[in-house]
Amino acid sequence: MSLNSMPLTLTDIPVGKTVTVKVPASSANLGPGYDTLGLALGYYDELTVERIAEGLEFELSGEGSDTVPRNENHLVVRSMRVAFEKAGLGEFPALRLTAHNRIPHSRGMGSSASAIVAGVAAASALLPEYARLSRDQIFQIASDVEGHPDNVAPSVYGSLSISWGELGGWHSLIVPVHPTIVPVVAVPDYEVSTKLARSLIPAEIPHGQAAANSGRAALLIQSLAQAPEHLMDATVDYLHQGYRVPAMEPSAALVAYLREQQLPAVISGAGPTVLTFARGAKEASRVCEFVEKFTAEHPGNIFENRHLSWRVMPLEIDGEGVIVTQ
Repeated sequence: MSLNSMPLTLTDIPVGKTVTVKVPASSANLGPGYDTLGLALGYYDELTVERIAEGLEFELSGEGSDTVPRNENHLVVRSMRVAFEKAGLGEFPALRLTAHNRIPHSRGMGSSASAIVAGVAAASALLPEYARLSRDQIFQIASDVEGHPDNVAPSVYGSLSISWGELGGWHSLIVPVHPTIVPVVAVPDYEVSTKLARSLIPAEIPHGQAAANSGRAALLIQSLAQAPEHLMDATVDYLHQGYRVPAMEPSAALVAYLREQQLPAVISGAGPTVLTFARGAKEASRVCEFVEKFTAEHPGNIFENRHLSWRVMPLEIDGEGVIVTQ
């Protein structure tokens, strides 16, 4: 069903019309907030879409540019098609996509959600003003394409998001984050698929663990918003991280190592990136130093018989979400 009462045709998007979209990375779960909490990170993919006379063209660079499809199966193209259909445009226009991807793929930093949000937002921006999607509609459509909202919400709205719902009826509450918190990501040079990470989680867990996790998730929201001194307790997880260790043993070892130093580290999303909530720039520097020490000295820094390297980045928390320029 179209979201607009007025029909659209390809002539509503003139040849030469161009839009650029900037979308933040995101980290989901954040420890105990499994499939619910997400944080927007100041690290961005950029996409420019131009209406051309015919065909479908790609100019791709950066992360994953050598492996993603350059046809209608590209995730951005698939997302744009859904957005156009929802807006009432039944035909897909000829387009040139120019993308520079910085967000690593299969590392737990929301690369698929960012691509989907970029596609939906770009499709909307190409339309006449009366037919464009609201930010909330972009969130709904992108969450349907992704199948869950926990990474989509921070990429759309920015900041910390608490999301829930089901297909066709997603909701998200945005929470400002305490200004002292600096997210530090440590991105390893190995990948873990979300499908594999999810397959390791049992269908049921003991009631006591579920109750304990509920308490920590509630504490985490308050800690991120107003009480960062409680982040060590707030980031204890009972639902997923422990079960996923076989797929990302070096990441689990790094989380444990950082937590031994009283640094609140968690697995970012489905992993294998490690996210640490530093409380201020000084603690962010400590995180970087300890990751470097782990890399050089720790016996757990081995994956498939090779010594790992980690890209360590203290980042800002993005407070705006997806941005479109025309």
